[in-house]
Amino acid sequence: MNDEARSTHQKALRVNLDSSKYGTFAEIGAGQEVARWFFRVGGASGTIAKAMSAYDMKFSDAIYGPSDRYVSRQRLQMMLEREFELLIERLRGERGDRTRFFVFANTVAASSYTRKEDGNGWMGMRFQSRPGAEPSEIILHVRMLDSENLQQQEALGVLGVNLVHAALYQHDNPEGILGSLMDDLTRERVELNMIKFSGPDFTGVDDRLMSLSLVERGLADAAMFTADGEVVQASEVLYKKNLLVERGSFRPVTHVTVDMLECARARFLQEPKVRAEDVVVLMEMTMKNLAVEGEVDPRDFLARVDLLGTIGKTVLISNYGEYYRLAGYLFRHTRKMNGIVMGIPSLREIFEEKYYAHLAGGILESFGRMFKNDLKLYVYPELDPATERIITVETLEVAPRLKHLYAYLLQNGCIESIQDYKPEYLPIHSRDILARIAAGDPSWEKLVPAGVASLIKSRGYLGYRAQANA
Repeated sequence: MNDEARSTHQKALRVNLDSSKYGTFAEIGAGQEVARWFFRVGGASGTIAKAMSAYDMKFSDAIYGPSDRYVSRQRLQMMLEREFELLIERLRGERGDRTRFFVFANTVAASSYTRKEDGNGWMGMRFQSRPGAEPSEIILHVRMLDSENLQQQEALGVLGVNLVHAALYQHDNPEGILGSLMDDLTRERVELNMIKFSGPDFTGVDDRLMSLSLVERGLADAAMFTADGEVVQASEVLYKKNLLVERGSFRPVTHVTVDMLECARARFLQEPKVRAEDVVVLMEMTMKNLAVEGEVDPRDFLARVDLLGTIGKTVLISNYGEYYRLAGYLFRHTRKMNGIVMGIPSLREIFEEKYYAHLAGGILESFGRMFKNDLKLYVYPELDPATERIITVETLEVAPRLKHLYAYLLQNGCIESIQDYKPEYLPIHSRDILARIAAGDPSWEKLVPAGVASLIKSRGYLGYRAQANA
Protein backbone atom coordinates (compact mmCIF):
# COMPACT_ATOMS: atom_id res chain seq x y z
CA MET A 1 0.00 0.00 0.00
CA ASN A 2 1.51 3.35 -0.99
CA ASP A 3 1.11 6.98 0.00
CA GLU A 4 -1.59 7.46 -2.65
CA ALA A 5 -4.05 5.51 -0.51
CA ARG A 6 -6.65 7.99 0.64
CA SER A 7 -9.56 6.21 2.27
CA THR A 8 -9.80 6.11 6.05
CA HIS A 9 -10.01 2.30 5.99
CA GLN A 10 -6.85 1.99 3.89
CA LYS A 11 -4.93 4.39 6.11
CA ALA A 12 -5.88 2.62 9.35
CA LEU A 13 -5.06 -0.76 7.86
CA ARG A 14 -1.69 0.42 6.60
CA VAL A 15 -0.77 1.57 10.09
CA ASN A 16 -1.94 -1.73 11.62
CA LEU A 17 0.10 -3.80 9.17
CA ASP A 18 3.27 -1.83 9.83
CA SER A 19 5.06 -3.74 12.61
CA SER A 20 7.68 -1.01 13.07
CA LYS A 21 5.42 1.24 15.17
CA TYR A 22 3.41 0.84 18.35
CA GLY A 23 1.48 3.30 20.46
CA THR A 24 -1.25 4.54 22.75
CA PHE A 25 -4.61 6.15 22.02
CA ALA A 26 -5.99 8.43 24.75
CA GLU A 27 -9.31 10.09 23.92
CA ILE A 28 -11.54 12.27 26.08
CA GLY A 29 -14.94 13.31 24.75
CA ALA A 30 -16.95 12.19 21.69
CA GLY A 31 -16.10 8.52 22.30
CA GLN A 32 -13.01 6.58 21.25
CA GLU A 33 -13.68 7.22 17.60
CA VAL A 34 -10.07 7.21 16.41
CA ALA A 35 -9.01 4.01 18.20
CA ARG A 36 -12.24 2.38 16.98
CA TRP A 37 -11.09 2.70 13.38
CA PHE A 38 -7.91 0.74 14.09
CA PHE A 39 -9.81 -1.97 15.96
CA ARG A 40 -12.42 -2.19 13.21
CA VAL A 41 -10.09 -2.71 10.23
CA GLY A 42 -8.24 -5.57 11.91
CA GLY A 43 -4.68 -6.13 13.04
CA ALA A 44 -4.85 -3.60 15.87
CA SER A 45 -2.89 -5.83 18.23
CA GLY A 46 0.23 -4.90 16.30
CA THR A 47 -0.48 -1.18 16.65
CA ILE A 48 -2.20 -0.41 19.94
CA ALA A 49 -0.42 -0.83 23.26
CA LYS A 50 -3.28 0.86 25.11
CA ALA A 51 -6.53 2.64 24.34
CA MET A 52 -8.19 4.62 27.10
CA SER A 53 -10.58 7.40 28.11
CA ALA A 54 -10.83 9.38 31.33
CA TYR A 55 -14.12 11.28 31.14
CA ASP A 56 -14.53 12.04 34.83
CA MET A 57 -12.52 15.11 35.80
CA LYS A 58 -11.17 13.54 38.99
CA PHE A 59 -9.92 10.51 37.11
CA SER A 60 -8.42 12.73 34.43
CA ASP A 61 -6.69 14.90 37.05
CA ALA A 62 -5.35 11.85 38.83
CA ILE A 63 -3.79 10.56 35.61
CA TYR A 64 -2.58 13.77 33.97
CA GLY A 65 -2.63 16.45 36.67
CA PRO A 66 -5.07 19.35 37.17
CA SER A 67 -5.93 21.71 34.33
CA ASP A 68 -7.83 25.01 34.21
CA ARG A 69 -9.83 23.86 31.19
CA TYR A 70 -10.31 20.26 30.13
CA VAL A 71 -10.77 20.97 26.43
CA SER A 72 -7.54 22.90 26.02
CA ARG A 73 -4.06 22.78 24.59
CA GLN A 74 -2.74 22.46 28.14
CA ARG A 75 -4.73 19.27 28.76
CA LEU A 76 -3.73 17.81 25.39
CA GLN A 77 -0.04 18.42 26.12
CA MET A 78 -0.39 16.74 29.51
CA MET A 79 -1.94 13.70 27.85
CA LEU A 80 0.71 13.42 25.13
CA GLU A 81 3.60 13.86 27.55
CA ARG A 82 2.34 11.45 30.21
CA GLU A 83 1.36 8.67 27.82
CA PHE A 84 4.63 8.90 25.89
CA GLU A 85 6.59 8.74 29.14
CA LEU A 86 4.72 5.54 30.06
CA LEU A 87 5.41 3.96 26.67
CA ILE A 88 9.12 4.62 26.91
CA GLU A 89 9.29 3.60 30.56
CA ARG A 90 7.49 0.29 30.06
CA LEU A 91 8.51 -0.80 26.56
CA ARG A 92 11.86 0.74 25.62
CA GLY A 93 13.87 -2.11 27.07
CA GLU A 94 11.77 -4.78 25.43
CA ARG A 95 11.35 -3.35 21.92
CA GLY A 96 12.78 0.19 21.79
CA ASP A 97 15.55 -0.77 19.35
CA ARG A 98 13.06 -1.79 16.63
CA THR A 99 9.92 0.22 17.36
CA ARG A 100 8.79 3.74 16.56
CA PHE A 101 6.62 4.65 19.52
CA PHE A 102 3.73 7.09 19.20
CA VAL A 103 0.87 8.57 21.21
CA PHE A 104 -2.35 9.90 19.73
CA ALA A 105 -4.52 12.01 22.04
CA ASN A 106 -7.57 14.21 21.84
CA THR A 107 -9.78 16.13 24.23
CA VAL A 108 -13.07 17.19 22.69
CA ALA A 109 -16.43 18.74 23.51
CA ALA A 110 -18.98 17.58 20.95
CA SER A 111 -22.52 18.87 20.67
CA SER A 112 -24.97 17.07 22.96
CA TYR A 113 -28.43 17.31 24.50
CA THR A 114 -27.13 19.86 27.00
CA ARG A 115 -24.49 21.54 24.81
CA LYS A 116 -25.79 23.12 21.59
CA GLU A 117 -22.66 24.93 20.41
CA ASP A 118 -20.40 23.70 17.61
CA GLY A 119 -18.20 20.84 18.71
CA ASN A 120 -14.54 21.68 19.16
CA GLY A 121 -11.42 20.16 20.55
CA TRP A 122 -7.70 19.49 20.50
CA MET A 123 -5.94 16.61 18.79
CA GLY A 124 -2.28 15.67 18.77
CA MET A 125 0.29 13.10 17.76
CA ARG A 126 3.68 12.58 19.47
CA PHE A 127 5.83 10.13 17.54
CA GLN A 128 9.30 8.86 16.70
CA SER A 129 10.33 8.86 13.06
CA ARG A 130 12.84 6.09 13.80
CA PRO A 131 13.48 3.79 16.77
CA GLY A 132 15.14 5.56 19.68
CA ALA A 133 14.72 9.04 18.18
CA GLU A 134 13.60 12.08 20.13
CA PRO A 135 9.87 12.55 19.50
CA SER A 136 8.30 15.11 17.23
CA GLU A 137 4.79 16.45 17.64
CA ILE A 138 1.82 17.77 15.69
CA ILE A 139 -1.10 19.37 17.50
CA LEU A 140 -4.18 20.94 15.99
CA HIS A 141 -7.48 22.49 16.97
CA VAL A 142 -10.67 21.44 15.22
CA ARG A 143 -14.23 22.77 15.01
CA MET A 144 -16.80 20.11 14.21
CA LEU A 145 -19.61 21.65 12.22
CA ASP A 146 -22.05 18.77 11.75
CA SER A 147 -25.39 19.36 13.43
CA GLU A 148 -25.67 15.92 15.03
CA ASN A 149 -23.47 14.45 17.77
CA LEU A 150 -22.98 11.15 15.94
CA GLN A 151 -21.81 12.90 12.78
CA GLN A 152 -19.33 14.95 14.79
CA GLN A 153 -17.95 11.77 16.34
CA GLU A 154 -17.56 10.20 12.92
CA ALA A 155 -15.75 13.25 11.54
CA LEU A 156 -13.43 13.24 14.55
CA GLY A 157 -12.58 9.60 13.90
CA VAL A 158 -11.70 10.21 10.26
CA LEU A 159 -9.60 13.28 11.09
CA GLY A 160 -7.73 11.36 13.80
CA VAL A 161 -6.85 8.52 11.42
CA ASN A 162 -5.63 11.08 8.89
CA LEU A 163 -3.40 12.70 11.52
CA VAL A 164 -1.93 9.38 12.70
CA HIS A 165 -1.20 8.29 9.13
CA ALA A 166 0.25 11.66 8.11
CA ALA A 167 2.55 11.87 11.15
CA LEU A 168 3.91 8.38 10.61
CA TYR A 169 4.37 8.51 6.84
CA GLN A 170 4.53 12.16 5.76
CA HIS A 171 6.54 13.84 8.52
CA ASP A 172 9.12 14.92 5.94
CA ASN A 173 6.46 16.91 4.06
CA PRO A 174 4.46 19.30 6.29
CA GLU A 175 2.54 20.75 3.35
CA GLY A 176 1.61 17.21 2.37
CA ILE A 177 0.34 16.65 5.90
CA LEU A 178 -1.98 19.64 5.55
CA GLY A 179 -3.22 18.31 2.23
CA SER A 180 -4.06 14.88 3.65
CA LEU A 181 -5.81 15.86 6.88
CA MET A 182 -9.12 16.45 5.09
CA ASP A 183 -9.18 13.16 3.18
CA ASP A 184 -12.71 11.69 3.35
CA LEU A 185 -13.93 14.94 4.95
CA THR A 186 -15.35 18.23 3.69
CA ARG A 187 -14.92 21.81 4.87
CA GLU A 188 -18.62 21.85 5.72
CA ARG A 189 -17.93 19.24 8.39
CA VAL A 190 -14.72 20.42 10.06
CA GLU A 191 -12.53 23.49 10.31
CA LEU A 192 -8.84 23.18 11.22
CA ASN A 193 -8.07 26.58 12.71
CA MET A 194 -4.69 25.91 14.32
CA ILE A 195 -1.77 23.57 13.70
CA LYS A 196 1.65 23.46 15.31
CA PHE A 197 4.70 21.37 14.45
CA SER A 198 7.57 20.77 16.86
CA GLY A 199 10.49 18.44 17.42
CA PRO A 200 13.51 17.29 15.39
CA ASP A 201 11.51 16.27 12.32
CA PHE A 202 10.13 19.80 11.95
CA THR A 203 13.19 21.92 12.73
CA GLY A 204 12.80 24.11 9.64
CA VAL A 205 9.02 24.47 9.78
CA ASP A 206 7.63 27.98 10.37
CA ASP A 207 4.21 27.58 11.98
CA ARG A 208 3.16 30.99 10.72
CA LEU A 209 3.51 29.76 7.15
CA MET A 210 1.56 26.65 8.07
CA SER A 211 -1.17 28.91 9.47
CA LEU A 212 -1.17 30.88 6.24
CA SER A 213 -1.49 27.64 4.30
CA LEU A 214 -4.50 26.58 6.39
CA VAL A 215 -6.31 29.76 5.39
CA GLU A 216 -5.14 29.67 1.76
CA ARG A 217 -6.35 26.09 1.40
CA GLY A 218 -9.71 26.98 2.91
CA LEU A 219 -9.21 24.59 5.84
CA ALA A 220 -9.70 27.56 8.19
CA ASP A 221 -11.29 30.97 7.86
CA ALA A 222 -8.73 32.57 10.17
CA ALA A 223 -5.45 31.90 11.96
CA MET A 224 -3.64 33.74 14.71
CA PHE A 225 -0.14 34.10 16.18
CA THR A 226 1.53 36.30 18.75
CA ALA A 227 4.21 38.93 18.23
CA ASP A 228 6.93 36.35 18.94
CA GLY A 229 5.57 33.99 16.27
CA GLU A 230 3.76 31.54 18.55
CA VAL A 231 0.72 30.02 16.85
CA VAL A 232 -2.38 30.22 19.05
CA GLN A 233 -5.98 29.13 18.83
CA ALA A 234 -8.38 32.06 18.96
CA SER A 235 -10.17 31.10 22.17
CA GLU A 236 -6.83 30.94 24.00
CA VAL A 237 -6.41 34.67 23.37
CA LEU A 238 -9.91 36.09 22.93
CA TYR A 239 -12.06 34.26 25.48
CA LYS A 240 -13.98 36.75 27.66
CA LYS A 241 -11.87 39.69 26.41
CA ASN A 242 -12.67 43.11 24.99
CA LEU A 243 -11.24 43.13 21.47
CA LEU A 244 -9.83 46.00 19.44
CA VAL A 245 -8.96 45.12 15.84
CA GLU A 246 -7.16 47.16 13.21
CA ARG A 247 -7.37 45.87 9.65
CA GLY A 248 -4.74 46.77 7.10
CA SER A 249 -2.10 45.58 4.66
CA PHE A 250 0.72 46.80 6.95
CA ARG A 251 3.15 46.98 4.05
CA PRO A 252 4.83 48.43 5.98
CA VAL A 253 3.70 49.52 9.45
CA THR A 254 3.71 53.34 9.45
CA HIS A 255 3.24 56.17 11.94
CA VAL A 256 -0.40 56.24 10.81
CA THR A 257 -0.80 52.55 11.73
CA VAL A 258 0.35 53.22 15.27
CA ASP A 259 -1.45 56.56 15.68
CA MET A 260 -4.77 55.05 14.55
CA LEU A 261 -4.46 52.27 17.07
CA GLU A 262 -3.29 54.38 20.00
CA CYS A 263 -6.03 56.99 19.52
CA ALA A 264 -8.71 54.33 19.14
CA ARG A 265 -7.47 52.42 22.17
CA ALA A 266 -7.55 55.55 24.31
CA ARG A 267 -11.20 56.07 23.39
CA PHE A 268 -12.02 52.35 23.72
CA LEU A 269 -10.74 52.37 27.30
CA GLN A 270 -13.20 55.14 28.14
CA GLU A 271 -16.13 52.86 27.36
CA PRO A 272 -17.94 51.98 30.63
CA LYS A 273 -17.85 48.24 29.93
CA VAL A 274 -14.14 48.08 29.09
CA ARG A 275 -11.31 47.42 31.52
CA ALA A 276 -7.71 47.86 30.39
CA GLU A 277 -6.63 44.48 31.73
CA ASP A 278 -9.30 42.75 29.61
CA VAL A 279 -8.35 44.36 26.28
CA VAL A 280 -6.71 42.34 23.50
CA VAL A 281 -5.44 44.19 20.42
CA LEU A 282 -5.30 42.38 17.06
CA MET A 283 -3.77 43.46 13.77
CA GLU A 284 -5.78 41.76 11.03
CA MET A 285 -4.83 41.09 7.42
CA THR A 286 -7.28 39.55 4.96
CA MET A 287 -6.04 37.27 2.22
CA LYS A 288 -6.92 40.05 -0.22
CA ASN A 289 -4.67 42.45 1.70
CA LEU A 290 -1.88 39.88 1.74
CA ALA A 291 -1.96 39.34 -2.00
CA VAL A 292 0.58 41.26 -4.08
CA GLU A 293 -0.19 41.14 -7.80
CA GLY A 294 -2.83 38.51 -7.13
CA GLU A 295 -0.69 36.08 -5.14
CA VAL A 296 0.54 35.74 -1.58
CA ASP A 297 4.34 35.72 -1.38
CA PRO A 298 5.43 33.83 1.76
CA ARG A 299 8.51 36.03 2.17
CA ASP A 300 6.44 39.20 1.94
CA PHE A 301 3.94 37.72 4.39
CA LEU A 302 6.64 36.94 6.96
CA ALA A 303 8.15 40.40 6.48
CA ARG A 304 4.85 42.07 7.36
CA VAL A 305 4.32 39.78 10.33
CA ASP A 306 7.82 40.51 11.63
CA LEU A 307 7.26 44.24 11.23
CA LEU A 308 4.05 43.99 13.26
CA GLY A 309 6.06 42.07 15.83
CA THR A 310 8.27 45.12 16.35
CA ILE A 311 5.26 46.91 17.84
CA GLY A 312 4.34 43.85 19.90
CA LYS A 313 1.03 42.95 18.29
CA THR A 314 -0.85 39.70 17.86
CA VAL A 315 -1.65 39.01 14.20
CA LEU A 316 -4.88 37.64 12.73
CA ILE A 317 -5.07 36.54 9.10
CA SER A 318 -8.51 35.80 7.69
CA ASN A 319 -10.79 35.22 4.75
CA TYR A 320 -13.31 37.68 6.21
CA GLY A 321 -13.38 40.22 3.41
CA GLU A 322 -16.61 41.78 4.69
CA TYR A 323 -16.50 43.46 8.08
CA TYR A 324 -19.73 41.83 9.24
CA ARG A 325 -18.01 38.45 8.86
CA LEU A 326 -15.08 39.66 10.94
CA ALA A 327 -17.55 40.86 13.57
CA GLY A 328 -19.19 37.42 13.59
CA TYR A 329 -15.81 35.81 14.22
CA LEU A 330 -15.16 38.11 17.17
CA PHE A 331 -18.63 37.49 18.63
CA ARG A 332 -18.01 33.75 18.45
CA HIS A 333 -15.18 34.09 20.96
CA THR A 334 -16.37 36.80 23.32
CA ARG A 335 -19.57 38.52 24.38
CA LYS A 336 -17.76 41.59 25.64
CA MET A 337 -17.39 44.86 23.71
CA ASN A 338 -15.49 44.86 20.43
CA GLY A 339 -13.98 47.74 18.49
CA ILE A 340 -12.79 47.84 14.88
CA VAL A 341 -10.30 50.52 13.84
CA MET A 342 -10.33 51.79 10.27
CA GLY A 343 -9.72 54.80 8.08
CA ILE A 344 -12.23 56.85 6.12
CA PRO A 345 -11.52 54.89 2.88
CA SER A 346 -12.62 51.65 4.57
CA LEU A 347 -15.72 53.26 6.04
CA ARG A 348 -16.60 54.62 2.62
CA GLU A 349 -16.21 51.12 1.17
CA ILE A 350 -18.49 49.61 3.82
CA PHE A 351 -21.29 51.78 2.45
CA GLU A 352 -20.86 50.43 -1.09
CA GLU A 353 -24.01 48.37 -1.68
CA LYS A 354 -22.39 46.24 -4.40
CA TYR A 355 -20.53 44.24 -1.74
CA TYR A 356 -23.78 42.89 -0.27
CA ALA A 357 -25.62 41.74 -3.38
CA HIS A 358 -25.27 38.13 -2.18
CA LEU A 359 -27.20 38.87 1.05
CA ALA A 360 -30.98 38.61 0.96
CA GLY A 361 -31.23 41.75 3.08
CA GLY A 362 -28.44 43.60 1.29
CA ILE A 363 -26.60 46.33 3.13
CA LEU A 364 -29.21 46.41 5.92
CA GLU A 365 -28.55 42.75 6.69
CA SER A 366 -24.80 43.35 6.75
CA PHE A 367 -25.13 46.14 9.32
CA GLY A 368 -27.62 44.10 11.33
CA ARG A 369 -25.07 41.30 11.59
CA MET A 370 -22.23 43.67 12.38
CA PHE A 371 -23.91 45.63 15.16
CA LYS A 372 -26.25 43.02 16.65
CA ASN A 373 -23.82 42.65 19.55
CA ASP A 374 -21.67 45.23 21.31
CA LEU A 375 -19.40 46.60 18.57
CA LYS A 376 -18.23 50.06 17.54
CA LEU A 377 -16.23 51.39 14.59
CA TYR A 378 -13.45 53.86 15.39
CA VAL A 379 -12.61 55.83 12.27
CA TYR A 380 -9.39 57.75 11.50
CA PRO A 381 -9.71 60.89 9.29
CA GLU A 382 -8.45 61.22 5.74
CA LEU A 383 -6.65 64.09 4.01
CA ASP A 384 -8.12 64.75 0.58
CA PRO A 385 -5.01 65.33 -1.58
CA ALA A 386 -6.98 67.33 -4.17
CA THR A 387 -8.57 69.82 -1.79
CA GLU A 388 -6.34 69.37 1.30
CA ARG A 389 -9.59 69.08 3.24
CA ILE A 390 -9.69 66.70 6.20
CA ILE A 391 -12.56 64.23 5.88
CA THR A 392 -13.98 62.87 9.13
CA VAL A 393 -16.91 60.69 10.13
CA GLU A 394 -19.00 63.84 10.44
CA THR A 395 -18.16 65.18 6.98
CA LEU A 396 -18.07 61.94 4.96
CA GLU A 397 -20.57 61.88 2.08
CA VAL A 398 -22.41 58.63 1.41
CA ALA A 399 -24.95 57.77 -1.30
CA PRO A 400 -28.15 59.85 -0.88
CA ARG A 401 -30.32 56.79 -0.28
CA LEU A 402 -28.03 55.72 2.60
CA LYS A 403 -27.81 59.04 4.41
CA HIS A 404 -30.55 58.19 6.89
CA LEU A 405 -28.92 54.84 7.66
CA TYR A 406 -25.57 56.56 8.15
CA ALA A 407 -27.11 59.18 10.42
CA TYR A 408 -28.80 56.45 12.46
CA LEU A 409 -25.50 54.64 13.05
CA LEU A 410 -23.80 57.88 14.05
CA GLN A 411 -26.53 58.94 16.43
CA ASN A 412 -26.57 55.54 18.13
CA GLY A 413 -22.82 55.50 18.71
CA CYS A 414 -22.06 52.64 16.32
CA ILE A 415 -19.52 54.78 14.47
CA GLU A 416 -17.19 57.21 16.20
CA SER A 417 -14.60 59.61 14.86
CA ILE A 418 -11.07 59.20 16.22
CA GLN A 419 -9.95 62.30 18.09
CA ASP A 420 -6.52 63.62 19.13
CA TYR A 421 -4.82 62.25 16.04
CA LYS A 422 -1.59 63.74 14.72
CA PRO A 423 -2.43 65.88 11.65
CA GLU A 424 1.15 65.67 10.42
CA TYR A 425 0.69 61.93 9.86
CA LEU A 426 -2.31 62.26 7.52
CA PRO A 427 -0.21 62.60 4.32
CA ILE A 428 1.60 59.31 5.02
CA HIS A 429 0.69 56.45 2.67
CA SER A 430 2.23 52.97 2.48
CA ARG A 431 2.44 53.03 -1.31
CA ASP A 432 4.53 56.21 -1.13
CA ILE A 433 6.89 54.59 1.37
CA LEU A 434 7.31 51.54 -0.88
CA ALA A 435 8.08 53.81 -3.82
CA ARG A 436 10.74 55.66 -1.82
CA ILE A 437 12.32 52.38 -0.69
CA ALA A 438 12.44 51.20 -4.31
CA ALA A 439 13.99 54.51 -5.39
CA GLY A 440 16.62 54.41 -2.66
CA ASP A 441 15.22 57.59 -1.10
CA PRO A 442 16.11 57.43 2.63
CA SER A 443 13.34 59.88 3.56
CA TRP A 444 10.98 56.89 4.02
CA GLU A 445 12.65 56.12 7.34
CA LYS A 446 11.00 59.17 8.94
CA LEU A 447 7.54 57.86 8.02
CA VAL A 448 7.70 54.60 10.03
CA PRO A 449 8.50 53.72 13.66
CA ALA A 450 12.23 53.44 14.37
CA GLY A 451 12.07 49.69 15.05
CA VAL A 452 10.28 49.10 11.77
CA ALA A 453 12.88 51.06 9.80
CA SER A 454 15.69 49.19 11.51
CA LEU A 455 14.20 45.77 10.71
CA ILE A 456 13.50 46.66 7.07
CA LYS A 457 17.11 47.70 6.63
CA SER A 458 18.73 44.84 8.56
CA ARG A 459 16.71 42.11 6.83
CA GLY A 460 16.26 43.70 3.44
CA TYR A 461 12.47 43.65 3.64
CA LEU A 462 10.18 45.16 1.00
CA GLY A 463 12.99 45.34 -1.56
CA TYR A 464 15.33 47.47 0.55
CA ARG A 465 18.38 45.24 0.23
CA ALA A 466 17.91 44.65 -3.48
CA GLN A 467 17.96 48.38 -4.01
CA ALA A 468 20.98 48.89 -1.75
CA ASN A 469 22.99 46.26 -3.63
CA ALA A 470 22.01 47.49 -7.05
